[in-house]
Amino acid sequence: MTPLGDSFHVFDTTLRDGAQREGISYSVNDKLAVARLLDSLGVGFIEGGWPGAMPKDTEFFARAAAGELTLKHAQLVAFGSTRKAGVKVQEDAQVRALLAAQTPVVTLVAKSDRRHIERALRTDVAENCAMVRDTVRYLVDEGRRVFLDAEHFFDGFAFDPDTALRVLESAVEGGADVVVLCDTNGGQLPLGLAETVADVVARTGFRVGIHCQDDTSCAVANTIAAVQAGATHVQCTANGYGERAGNADLFAVVGNLVTKLGLPVLPTESLAELTRVSHALAEIANIAPDTHQAYVGSSAFAHKAGLHASAIKVDPELYNHIDPDTVGNDMRVLVTEMAGRASLELKGREFGIDLTRRPDALTNVVRKVKELEAGGWSFEAADASLELLLKEELSELDEPPFVLESYRVVLDHHRDGKIVSEATVKVHVAGERVIATAEGNGPVHALDAALRKALLPHLSWLDAVELNDYKVRILPGSHDSAEHGTDAVTRVLVESTDGEREWTTVGVHGNIVEASWLALCDALVHKAARVTRSRG
Repeated sequence: MTPLGDSFHVFDTTLRDGAQREGISYSVNDKLAVARLLDSLGVGFIEGGWPGAMPKDTEFFARAAAGELTLKHAQLVAFGSTRKAGVKVQEDAQVRALLAAQTPVVTLVAKSDRRHIERALRTDVAENCAMVRDTVRYLVDEGRRVFLDAEHFFDGFAFDPDTALRVLESAVEGGADVVVLCDTNGGQLPLGLAETVADVVARTGFRVGIHCQDDTSCAVANTIAAVQAGATHVQCTANGYGERAGNADLFAVVGNLVTKLGLPVLPTESLAELTRVSHALAEIANIAPDTHQAYVGSSAFAHKAGLHASAIKVDPELYNHIDPDTVGNDMRVLVTEMAGRASLELKGREFGIDLTRRPDALTNVVRKVKELEAGGWSFEAADASLELLLKEELSELDEPPFVLESYRVVLDHHRDGKIVSEATVKVHVAGERVIATAEGNGPVHALDAALRKALLPHLSWLDAVELNDYKVRILPGSHDSAEHGTDAVTRVLVESTDGEREWTTVGVHGNIVEASWLALCDALVHKAARVTRSRG
């Protein structure tokens, strides 16, 4: 719970509105991972998707209800529409799907622009308002807290304010807690939007929220302006993901609310996690982090040598609008990737490692992370690999469960078009030299199968470990390389599970198979360390 409690809402819709961004396709496991990260940050509400309309969303809510998602801070929210025109609310399949999602909160979307009501819904304003009122009241009577997203509100209010306000009134009459004013087309500018929000608050006295698209690049500014005009509920997405130009960026909005307006909208300790969570969510989305993103981008506090650097030596605040550590970021003078000491200390604390008492080790880890990141490594979404790196530096890492002698992968392309990969691994495990060969539908699959075949007789826990997800990103090579343009490297993220927990590891190399091998090995070494610790 934040110091503001229920009086101010940070509402995240990354898994619903953010998932509409071109190029994003979350698996159900991805959605669960995103929800856990957002909850760890301390947002108040996580909109998980549209049950009944999207099969993956329906599965997500079912798995969450079955116990796969335990939230400490946030409440899970299901999104859906009101009953259809002319249909009884109890008989509307979409409304029943919202109840079946078993979330404590439901967000309903409704048209608030008369043109959309008449042309898109093909009904009249009275029936539209009845649809809103009936659905809200029905869900409230079923024990749900309800928020209303008033779609196209600003355009509708400008065209016909009476109709737009009638829709809000219908929701509140039905028992809605918050009416959210949506800039659905993203065409508003801050001053005009703030005037409308203030007008609505003054006329109605309702609790008002804000949802902004970024088509004018003003979504964050519009959201902050709405808060200053009286909104106490902000809807955002991680890194501004969303359809078209995106949505209001959660991290910029929160950064502004806390550091500029003095509103403690997240738990006190969470602000320093903004950068880590932002980057981790980017990795899950398989989208490169925006280096120039406000507050959390790697360039957000970067300064080139010269006048800035001279001033920073005297006082870092002279060229930074806030202390970068406040949001878990780091100031940089050279334009190179750097790992912040504060971020590593916080991650070490999560792993049960106190780096504050080992300043030399912390310095060495920061240096190693800097060097690795310069080569394309990224640990924001690969906690397991980072934990291994920290333990290795502190000499707390157990002996690895196996040692590689060599591996080989070949690809056979048959006349009938069938392609078969075959891998052979030679490893030393439990004092023995083991050779194993296996086939797969690709080189990485074959390599994983061969490694498992070699290790399974010696590692009793291995049978429970499965590869849950596999992501590949091609990265540009070093700018110093004589072969710049042809020296791209590959970063591989491997998510593993043992049925009880999930962990992610990373591998980077110019060869995709080697990058995959590094990530696969880290996954098994991490699991082995956990097994040893539990036995100890």
